[in-house]
Amino acid sequence: MKVADAVAKVLKAEGVEYLFAYPVNPLIEAAAKLDIRPIIVRQERIGLHMADAVSRMSSGEKIGVFCMQSGPGSENAFGGVAQAYGDSSPIVVLPGGYSRHLAQIQPNFSSALNYRHVTKSCEQ
Repeated sequence: MKVADAVAKVLKAEGVEYLFAYPVNPLIEAAAKLDIRPIIVRQERIGLHMADAVSRMSSGEKIGVFCMQSGPGSENAFGGVAQAYGDSSPIVVLPGGYSRHLAQIQPNFSSALNYRHVTKSCEQ
């Protein structure tokens, strides 16, 4: 089992119905196999706001989930993450990433350092 499959399985067990996503992320296909409907967006921040809307409209009973590609894609979503954090809206953000031995090496970009300031928890 690949990590994306394991993450999708957890999302399904938690009752996630929709995965808002900006390609390319292996979680999109893994979630679709488990009948979690992927909704592909054309800009990362928009997808983040859509996931945020799921959480807000259900008063936090449903959690909005958004995944995107690594690098600059995760930075494009930063404003939406900061907005949700500032308003205490529960969301799950799952950016793609580089292998740990490649993180922090040019030209690879790691947004984890920035996200630590506007999230409850941030892991790389």
